[in-house]
Amino acid sequence: MDKMNKQQRKHCMASVHSKGTKPEMIVRKWLWNRGFRYRVNHKRLPGHPDLVLRKYRTCIFVNGCFWHGHHVEIGKMESTTCCRLPNSNQDFWLAKIRRNMERDKKEQRRLADMGWHCITVWECELTPKRKEQTLESLAFTLNHIWLKDHEIKDIPYQPMGKVGV
Repeated sequence: MDKMNKQQRKHCMASVHSKGTKPEMIVRKWLWNRGFRYRVNHKRLPGHPDLVLRKYRTCIFVNGCFWHGHHVEIGKMESTTCCRLPNSNQDFWLAKIRRNMERDKKEQRRLADMGWHCITVWECELTPKRKEQTLESLAFTLNHIWLKDHEIKDIPYQPMGKVGV
């Protein structure tokens, strides 16, 4: 049973925003302090990624576990440790989370077709115990992407002809 009445629940859910969330701010602050420069909620890219690092051709999505169905298969929606489904109005929430998951996949596919790398950071990965490991892994991945995109291709050796003849 819900502890709030319908009006309180509606007000509570309406106050949830998609931009500038606490997990997003953690990632943004950490990346900025490490010298990674980005744009926020780029309007010209599909899905309006939370962070866009053009130098790395990478989009970062910072997803809330509940809203994007973390550790949930699209076919069978069940509560998990980080994504607990509400007891009331389950049909609505299952459909909403399923639509969000499908939209996320479609938008990331479109970005990949455009040549962008996509990284998803989940809210549960930013808990105090796991935050540093997650963010260090993110930096490692970004540096790996940059090195792969800028690696020198193997050029076959061609001896030079005689000079001055």
